Amino acid sequence: MSELPKARLAAMSVLFCNGVIYASWGTHVPTIKDKFDLSEANLSLSMLAVALGGILIMARAGRWIAKVGSAGASVKSGVLMAAAAFGILLMPQYALLLFWLALYGAMSAVNDVAANSQAAVVEATFNRPVIGSLHGAFSLGGMFGALVASGWQAMQWPNQWHLAAVCTLCAVLTLSTARWLLPEPPARKNENGEPHDAHALPPGVKRKLVVLGCLAFLALIVEGAMYDWTAVYMRDVAQATGGFVSAGYAAFSVGMAAGRFTGDPVRARFSEGALVLGSCALCIAGLGVALLVPTVGTALAGFLVCGLGVANIIPVMFSSAGRIALANGISPSTGLAVTTRLAYVGLLVGPVIVGFIAHRSDLRIALAFSLLGVVAIAVSSKRVFAFGAPEVPQPSAG
Repeated sequence: MSELPKARLAAMSVLFCNGVIYASWGTHVPTIKDKFDLSEANLSLSMLAVALGGILIMARAGRWIAKVGSAGASVKSGVLMAAAAFGILLMPQYALLLFWLALYGAMSAVNDVAANSQAAVVEATFNRPVIGSLHGAFSLGGMFGALVASGWQAMQWPNQWHLAAVCTLCAVLTLSTARWLLPEPPARKNENGEPHDAHALPPGVKRKLVVLGCLAFLALIVEGAMYDWTAVYMRDVAQATGGFVSAGYAAFSVGMAAGRFTGDPVRARFSEGALVLGSCALCIAGLGVALLVPTVGTALAGFLVCGLGVANIIPVMFSSAGRIALANGISPSTGLAVTTRLAYVGLLVGPVIVGFIAHRSDLRIALAFSLLGVVAIAVSSKRVFAFGAPEVPQPSAG
């Protein structure tokens, strides 16, 4: 196998493991709820802990990744994320659980930025759209993680051993493919001979990255809600039992994986703007069906279509951020840190927002509220995304 396919496979492995671990934690939200007898509001605090851990570390993540390189950062943060997730269900007290979830959130956020920086480097090196398939690996990991969790629960095996098994396998897979990851092109230096940081970005460049981050924030509110609340929705609203409790997350992940693995050829043929508009329409239709007709079958179908719709919104935005950074001689990690810092606030606080609204009213209303952000993305897409020929990031000359 040549170097580029190996690099693509290694980047996919990092994102696959991220998806497996995120899904495995997400399917145990009901486990945590039952273990500590939590209300929806108190359960949201555990998700808020994950959010705060990620938000607090995000400001420094881009600088650290730019310093050590996205390849090394992807591996180190991936192993640490697996170790943090391993301990979640071992926490004996709720206060200690909140601290540990914040630690997990921090490691997950760093790995997200590092992996997406590596994805931008790989796409620039390939000189054609591939970032969708890389993000598809994350969705495939989510699907795999949810299916393993569903089978594990059906067999009634101990929950603690579930996380131990998947986290160990993910750490081994990350380490075994680490040597194939690509180094980043040299970033443009500032007047002190140091790499650009987010505060030194040209105002016009930073403005574009911030706009992308705000739109990605809205998209990831829905995605984060799906990750952390589908299991609760399937059990408490759709009245699912046994392995079907985790099947909602699996259906959403199947839709995400299918959309992302087919997204690259679509993006090579159609404009980014058209892809974003179509994705928003599918997302609204799918989640709308799941919420309007809350049976097990319709919920699964709706979550699948929702996943298919939301699948390519984030790859388009992150690809745009990486392309903007590379075109201006900036390392992808520095540019992506600006966008992802805003974006992952949505992924991390989205479940919290849904939880507090659900506590005040109803989970169906809370999930419907998250779709307002998708409507906003569709409305603003003509001003942000190109509707002409598709673009692919070009490596910077440095």
